[in-house]
Amino acid sequence: MSETALPVSALASAPVAPAPQRPAHRDGNVLRWLSAYTASMVGDSVYYLALSWAATRTGSPTQAGLVLAVGAVPRAVLMLGGGVLADRFGPRRVVIGSDAARCLFILGMAAALLFTTPTLWLLATVALVFGAVDALFLPAVGALPPRITTPGQLARVQGLRGLAARVANVTGAPLGGLAVALGGSVTAFAVAGALFAVSLPLLLALRIAPEPAREAAGQAGTAWSELVDGLRYIRRHRVLAPLLLVVAVGELGFVGPLNIGLTLLVQERGWGADGMGWIVAAFGAGAGASSLALAVKGRVPRAGLVQAIVLSAGSAAVAALAFAPSIGAAVVVGVLIGLLAGLSGALNGALLQTASDPAYLGRVTSVATLFMLGIAPLCYPLTGAAVSLWGTGPVFVVSAAVCGTGGLLGFAFPAVRRAELPD
Repeated sequence: MSETALPVSALASAPVAPAPQRPAHRDGNVLRWLSAYTASMVGDSVYYLALSWAATRTGSPTQAGLVLAVGAVPRAVLMLGGGVLADRFGPRRVVIGSDAARCLFILGMAAALLFTTPTLWLLATVALVFGAVDALFLPAVGALPPRITTPGQLARVQGLRGLAARVANVTGAPLGGLAVALGGSVTAFAVAGALFAVSLPLLLALRIAPEPAREAAGQAGTAWSELVDGLRYIRRHRVLAPLLLVVAVGELGFVGPLNIGLTLLVQERGWGADGMGWIVAAFGAGAGASSLALAVKGRVPRAGLVQAIVLSAGSAAVAALAFAPSIGAAVVVGVLIGLLAGLSGALNGALLQTASDPAYLGRVTSVATLFMLGIAPLCYPLTGAAVSLWGTGPVFVVSAAVCGTGGLLGFAFPAVRRAELPD
């Protein structure tokens, strides 16, 4: 043995440097999840276009609107239960089961339409069933990232997820339109089902971290007791409770003007459908750019404080949109809103996943998703009615104030303001 060699006992006790983390965008496990998520998101876009086309061809505009709206009811009502199932059975099982159910159901719908003419009752049933399955899929797919990568890569994964959502928005509608043009709703439903099928082998190939002990997370009782336990866990958590309040308030002030409000603003200014398309594209480009930047950078220091700053700045940009003097100025503001909203949303997702106990992640994700996709859209009719009474300017300002209140809450709660993402 060399005189400089260490004895075996010293080698055994010597600290071992941790293996370097593989960046999420180079991790095959993350990329499989991202590919499956993207395929499902594009499939969602094609499905909604197919349902919309079939509904408008079958009934009046009002009836078609009701068909599209009815799917939101089971999604909102069952969302929290979907989080319970994700924690009880594991998000991977629930994601695979719900995605398989969506695939078989939509392909079955395409096959049925080969032999029958769609009715409003049939389309409403499709919307109800799909909304119920979505209530299981959404919390589970949102709870997967901490199980497939290390904590230090969660911000990068959220950036990749945001980028995938933008890709789905850009490609889903044209693909659905092409399918409808080639073969009507039958072809569009078939394409949507095929995209859900593409995601299944990718989800089956995922490597998942071990499941947490159920007893340690209050999961030994009934589904109702697990739901109550999850809500109690959130309420008592020093970061999650105020952060979810920030998310809820911010979304309430944001989704109204950026959805129904934008349509009414374009009509009021006479910018036409082209102008609407440019503003929406600008928003998507800004959100995609911020998601890409976060995916590359991987971590934002003082993430809680940055999230509060960008949410507050984004609310000011929302108010400014109503006073843009030209379509060019509105496009510039749209890019700014997209940049700020995309970064705020990605940081929110990363902070929620970092702060959550893995055993509660499905329930935490279900509450956040309920705020974003279930409760916040309820302000659409309120926004439309307010614009008809007072015009777009005052309504955008009030909505921006509500959104800005979410940013102020982020500053007001020390636990949120000081929240950090792992190195």
